[in-house]
Amino acid sequence: MKIAVVGTGYVGLVTGTCFAETGNDVVCIDINAEKVKQLQNGVVPIFEPELDIYFERNTKHGRLTFTTSLAEGIEGAKIIFLALPTPPGEDGSADLKYILGVAKDLGPLLKEYTVIVNKSTVPVGTADKVNAVIAQTAKVEYSVVSNPEFLREGVAVEDFMKPERVVVGTKSQKARELMEELYEPFVRQGNPIIFMDEHSAEVTKYAANAFLATKISFMNEIANLCELVGADVDEVRRGIGTDSRIGKRFLFAGVGYGGSCFPKDVQALHKTAQENNYSFDILKAVMDVNYRQRELFYKKIEAKYGKDLSGKTIALWGLAFKPNTDDIREAPALYIIEKLLEAGAKVRAYDPEAIENVKRIFGEKIYFAKDEYDAVDTADFLVIVTEWNEFRSPNFDKIKAALKESVIFDGRNLYDNGKMRELGFTYDSIGREVVS
Repeated sequence: MKIAVVGTGYVGLVTGTCFAETGNDVVCIDINAEKVKQLQNGVVPIFEPELDIYFERNTKHGRLTFTTSLAEGIEGAKIIFLALPTPPGEDGSADLKYILGVAKDLGPLLKEYTVIVNKSTVPVGTADKVNAVIAQTAKVEYSVVSNPEFLREGVAVEDFMKPERVVVGTKSQKARELMEELYEPFVRQGNPIIFMDEHSAEVTKYAANAFLATKISFMNEIANLCELVGADVDEVRRGIGTDSRIGKRFLFAGVGYGGSCFPKDVQALHKTAQENNYSFDILKAVMDVNYRQRELFYKKIEAKYGKDLSGKTIALWGLAFKPNTDDIREAPALYIIEKLLEAGAKVRAYDPEAIENVKRIFGEKIYFAKDEYDAVDTADFLVIVTEWNEFRSPNFDKIKAALKESVIFDGRNLYDNGKMRELGFTYDSIGREVVS
């Protein structure tokens, strides 16, 4: 099947590459000529495990191509995916200018029946808006479908190739049949393609992310309570995670969620509720708790060293909002770095993938280390913000010898308290006893 994907960001590139992997002819379209040239030259602009392997294989066989021309890219396509950014406005609402702009351009270009798919995360009613814009100039039959993505950064290729479920919002039988044909290779093990109306599909995406964000914020609240009453949040997590009604995932306490989805989607759903005169109090609490969590973590540093960190050098491990990605959008590490610099400290930071992205923000204000041990060299103490696997079993003797003080502030609870006590570290984590 010929597929067009408009937008080569995170979702668009993964979507296009994975559809090509199942034998479809995919054209990815982007107005950024420099980015398209980069892709045509075989350079993948984002870090996502396994994406480069799929990308290389499908570009080599000609199933995955790139262009800046919308007219050229959609020629002969049965399905056109809109994978465009929906950045949050100042009021938290999703900005639809990119999606509606492309919809306006698509109308006069359609030559035969085509399914137009909203793959971006969009507010309720966006399919209606896209349909209305295309209808102004379209001369042929078409359908607008909502098909939200449920990709976790770091395992997005696996999520796409083996989805737990595929959600498709459409009232059109013709569109349903095409979407079913397209996704059939991905659900051969029996996971469902769930068909529903467009509005329900749009709400489903926001509801899923908002619920997961709620689990994270709830567990962070439990962690804060644990610190006050002398409980251990890891024990609590194990105690409730084995309850099948709750589940084990998204129960890890830390410095809060970040990234391109949870912050934006929770804000957008909350804004949608406001626009419909509904006070979604839980979501406001989720956002408040999430932001406060990074503040509380930083206060641990202030409690030990005071507000003036002049003359101190701090090692910081982890810049991306989560491991296995180079995405720093809403990353807690950025807040921590800003606070450390405001306090007069020098920062030596390391991340396996996100350094180049952070350089664009801080430039030469901080030192970017070549590895985790270079980061701790001559530093006073260590702060851990992202739970990369390579941080889980480091050479503690090497760390202790490099640091001026054997102090670690761990925002991701990577280490066992008993082990850190035996090693002689002062170890302050989330929702657990402080080891000193």
